[in-house]
Amino acid sequence: VQLQASGGGLVQAGGSLRLSCVASETLGNGAMGWFRQAPGKEREFVATIRWREGTTYYLDSVKDRFAISRDTAKNTVYLQLNSLKAEDTALYYCAATRRRIATPSYYYRQGSSYDYWGQGTLVTVSS
Repeated sequence: VQLQASGGGLVQAGGSLRLSCVASETLGNGAMGWFRQAPGKEREFVATIRWREGTTYYLDSVKDRFAISRDTAKNTVYLQLNSLKAEDTALYYCAATRRRIATPSYYYRQGSSYDYWGQGTLVTVSS
């Protein structure tokens, strides 16, 4: 599966962006999510969506500001970023798997649960 992420850019604090990630194949019982890595920091989970059910999971610090959704007909996942803060500045990666990730939600937050990764799209929030 190949992933193509897009939508990053430079935005002022309080602004919005929408990231997109297109998969080359349907994900069946799998999931697609977003991780991010800020300069000098480790990669962290942001949000994910179970492909068939549409169940979503979020990083606590973004769950009231970001929204993940999917269009199964287009094999595409979107991440709407609202009320952006300077600390949201990072390279955002989409990740996917065709395997069914075990519950509980802990496993959806681990990078090791995903088999395919996109190239990343940069989000820069100016304060």
